[in-house]
Amino acid sequence: MREMGIPPSLVTLNILIKALCKNIDTVDAAVKIFREMTGRGCVPDLYNYGTMINGLCRFDRISESKELFHEMEGKGCSPSVVTYTCLIKGLCQSEKVDEGMGLFEKMKTNGVEPNVFSYSSLMDGLCKNGRSKQAMELLHLMVMKRVKPNTITYTTLISGLCKEGKVLEAVAILDRMKLQDLKPDAGLYGKVITELCGLKRFQEAANFLDEMVLGRITPSRLTWSLHIKINNMVVKGLCAEGDLNRAFRLYLSMRTRGISVEVETSHELVKFCCEKGDLQKADRIVDDMATDGCAPDEGVWNKMVGEFWDQRKARAAFESVLNDQMVYCYD
Repeated sequence: MREMGIPPSLVTLNILIKALCKNIDTVDAAVKIFREMTGRGCVPDLYNYGTMINGLCRFDRISESKELFHEMEGKGCSPSVVTYTCLIKGLCQSEKVDEGMGLFEKMKTNGVEPNVFSYSSLMDGLCKNGRSKQAMELLHLMVMKRVKPNTITYTTLISGLCKEGKVLEAVAILDRMKLQDLKPDAGLYGKVITELCGLKRFQEAANFLDEMVLGRITPSRLTWSLHIKINNMVVKGLCAEGDLNRAFRLYLSMRTRGISVEVETSHELVKFCCEKGDLQKADRIVDDMATDGCAPDEGVWNKMVGEFWDQRKARAAFESVLNDQMVYCYD
């Protein structure tokens, strides 16, 4: 631009630096331009520093980001909430969570109020390091400060709580999220349902699957395999709990929604139907297996034949008693 007689401005240089910071191969060029700004007659401002710090944090160059941060403070350029948040996020992603917390406190001391992204970034770092209790304390603090949590905030907390096995607390946060009219996605539901299954709370897991259907929440391509797994897990869990009707309803729902029913799930469901004497349901499942090109194993056939035989003997015995009673009446 200078060769064309047009002096570069802070705005144009910031746009260029921002573009170069998006790629790991060009971020060094961004650093070079930033360092040459003063020589070009452009003293870096708050936005230039913020863009550079964010770009370096993106590629885990935290030491350089911290140097720039201290440099801008030394030049009397007060960091904004965005600048603080970028560095807090970078520190947390580099597993320097305590440094991130220290910067968070410094930010408040300097009169810069954290926003929802500041809180969420720090919560994410805490949750990924197994410190969900401190993350929950931050949630209470942000609510007290009237900073409204968003989907990222709740997703971070629920994921962290599930990771630590605190599924009941995760369910409470999920309910809180819905009360705020924020819609959880299939991946988030999947994490909660998986943890509930781990605790053998299959009825509650089934409730969440029903909730997903009613809310028309469908899994993405990335979460589809997990969705298949948890549906099959819940059907088998309901069988183990002795709830045939609900297990069969979920089975039918899976087939309606195009969710693959695993062979093992079909086998367990058929055997459970036979144990409950419901051959009509068992026959339906076997027919579905045949339609899918899957033959039941020997154990399933034996179970069904045995049940048919037992019912036939019972029917014959009933007819025999009935005939005896009729003869007795005529006599």
